[in-house]
Amino acid sequence: MLELLAECGEAGCPEGILSAHGFAISDMVELVRAGLATAHAERVVAGSRKLKVARVRITDAGDGYWKGAVMKPTRDAVMAAFAKSWRVHD
Repeated sequence: MLELLAECGEAGCPEGILSAHGFAISDMVELVRAGLATAHAERVVAGSRKLKVARVRITDAGDGYWKGAVMKPTRDAVMAAFAKSWRVHD
């Protein structure tokens, strides 16, 4: 997901695009909690309908994490890294 967010640039990526690529809302939430992405709601007009959608952007930390990886991380690899970092250490 970080690669996709990086490719979207400063505009970020609508949640619908991320979902279409197979990423769940919970994946997006974990990236935001880890400080690797930000999300904000915006209003869009589609025909006569007004909708509220989330736009997700990569942070500098997320960009650094993605660029520092030897291989492009898969969604599962990134989520495993977050799960490991959230464990309580004695």
